[in-house]
Amino acid sequence: MRRRQIILSLAGVAGASAFMLGLGAWRTRNRAVPNPLLPLPLTSMDWRLTNHVGQEVTPADWRGRPAMVFFGFSYCPDVCPTTLLDIADWLEALGADADRLTVALITVDPERDTPEVLADYISNFDPRIIGLTGSLRETARAATDFRVSFEKVLAGDGDYTMNHTAGVFLFYANGQFASIIDFHEDRRFAVPKLRRIFA
Repeated sequence: MRRRQIILSLAGVAGASAFMLGLGAWRTRNRAVPNPLLPLPLTSMDWRLTNHVGQEVTPADWRGRPAMVFFGFSYCPDVCPTTLLDIADWLEALGADADRLTVALITVDPERDTPEVLADYISNFDPRIIGLTGSLRETARAATDFRVSFEKVLAGDGDYTMNHTAGVFLFYANGQFASIIDFHEDRRFAVPKLRRIFA
């Protein structure tokens, strides 16, 4: 008899737990829970930056176009220029589709990367790449939305460099995050990822 009561009690607890889990799933079924490690959708971002020709840019300006976004800075010795050369190569591989894509470099070094400096820097790569800068506060806001980290690292001679997240972020035309192209990812995998955001 005692054994039966224990079994019934356990069944009751299990049933109540299942009910509460089901209720929680029902309440949140239409609510997207953002992953704190992945960029927000562009439609949920709230930054304002200035492009390399001095115009204000917001995420709303990218609505309706797939986007490829990279964080870097003009004084970067290797990762940034290598990635920008890769991006130029990917754009060439895309052919005519590349003209339908928003491609942006957001600087993590707004102290040195003025619009004029960015204009000169990105002129070394594909002309479809735009450079974006802003105040440190505006840059930090964009980095938070993209889930990017960056920090100034002082050098012994009083100069400094910047440590930062190096992935290339891809977004569908509706603003939803699609995927990341990792630093030095093989072209055989990077270009198909890009092609998928046009679907």
